[in-house]
Amino acid sequence: NLLLNGAVDYVTKPFDINELLARITVQLRKNLVAKEQILLKFCDIELNTVSRTVAANSVNIHLTRTEYAILKMLMQNPNQVITKSAMLDEISIDTPDCIESSLKVHISNLRKKLREVSGNDYIEAVWGIGFKLSKI
Repeated sequence: NLLLNGAVDYVTKPFDINELLARITVQLRKNLVAKEQILLKFCDIELNTVSRTVAANSVNIHLTRTEYAILKMLMQNPNQVITKSAMLDEISIDTPDCIESSLKVHISNLRKKLREVSGNDYIEAVWGIGFKLSKI
């Protein structure tokens, strides 16, 4: 009943002190992981998932919802190829009519906005597969 009412864990009496410490450690670790996901960083790019803001070299960059979703996905998986279909699945929540050709336009616009502020092009096209965020 406690768990259904919002508790994340509980310990019954009598309890072992080592079990209590282990449960506390697990909860602290969960909170630490959650806090790490608030601010994503890659080179000079920072993406704040709470305020939904993006900055490069401390200069704010205005992104559309679709551009933001693409960049967030790339920053959560740096140096890993994200397939076009995986990107389309992810951004279809905000942009249900997005197709592969319009995805390329969104990527192009995102590259341009990042390049204007940072001077770098971090989005690498992997021919026939998708895109990845890397130091080119």
